[in-house]
Amino acid sequence: MADLTVPAGRRPRLPVRLIATPRRDVRPRHTLLALAVGLGVGLGATVAMLAAAGVPPRDVLNEFVIYTFFSSEGLALTMVAATPLIVVGLAAAAALRIGFWNIGIEGQAWMGAVCATWVAVADIGSPGARLLLMALAAMAGGALMALPPLILKRRLGVNEIITTLLLNYVAALFVQHLVFGVWKDPASSFPYSESFEPGVERLAGLGWGKVHVGLIVALALAALLWLVAERSRIGAWVAAVGADARVAFACGLPVAGVIAGAVLLSGALAGLGGFMIAAGQEYRLTQALATGTGFSAIVIAFLARFGVIPVVIVAILTAGLYVAGDTAQVFYQLPRAVVLLIQGVILVSVVSADMLARYGIRLHRAGPHPARGDRP
Repeated sequence: MADLTVPAGRRPRLPVRLIATPRRDVRPRHTLLALAVGLGVGLGATVAMLAAAGVPPRDVLNEFVIYTFFSSEGLALTMVAATPLIVVGLAAAAALRIGFWNIGIEGQAWMGAVCATWVAVADIGSPGARLLLMALAAMAGGALMALPPLILKRRLGVNEIITTLLLNYVAALFVQHLVFGVWKDPASSFPYSESFEPGVERLAGLGWGKVHVGLIVALALAALLWLVAERSRIGAWVAAVGADARVAFACGLPVAGVIAGAVLLSGALAGLGGFMIAAGQEYRLTQALATGTGFSAIVIAFLARFGVIPVVIVAILTAGLYVAGDTAQVFYQLPRAVVLLIQGVILVSVVSADMLARYGIRLHRAGPHPARGDRP
């Protein structure tokens, strides 16, 4: 039998674990300070990476802060990018508030864009009502895309992370089938749908760059959802179900209805986000129209802690980050991989700072395991 005794003078190495415990005294100013520190660390790392790539540090400040948020042209680009991000961020927050992990935001946005394009291609309804019909069709398509995971979760206990994630691929492949098939542009034969008709099937501009009325719709939706969440009985029900669904059910709340409503609302908002990209930016259905919206929506919702007003603020900041990255890529000929790395570093820095503000991290060295005969 092997000798398991420890040699004299040597202490056994015990496993060390990192333990995160929630802080009880976290206040809003602590969170804001942590986010500011995380953003500063991320920007500092960005300056170092871009300096190594030959970009002067002063230009980093100009592109990532001054041009993006303090110039009319850059702020207009930021608002255009923020419009769908606000909507999909609200979509992610609506589901996550009740504990439903809707990872299928991207697929639901795809389906919303598909349904809106169908209304446009088929010329359904009068020209004056076409945009409204496209928006309603997009919301219906997104909600229907969220319905199967909801049913499977409620009836069979299937994990919604798996089903919503897999449906993203279903939606993306369905779009590929359409743009390479029956909806291929007949004028150019390129894999995208025919262009939407100006003045009928496109969101009207506001006279400030390419900013369109979708921004007003997104802000109005945010205001409405804030009223529902903070000033209505439904908002109290959602908070109770999100805190503990079993306790809420024991108190007589309509738990099943609240969960179904939140998930379908999440899907409808995601579909509306797809419509805003199609009718406000691309003006057609393309292969990459909704790519990355799901990741952005979940990051925005988590950084905002599922709050409606914070979602709007974080969505605008995230849009500014994306615009600054695209601008740096064009003017400094940076590879796309470097731009994605910069965006990822900043987001990870902010998320990490937020986590450290809300949780205390300590090292815990586990004690020796009791002998087999001494275990209870």
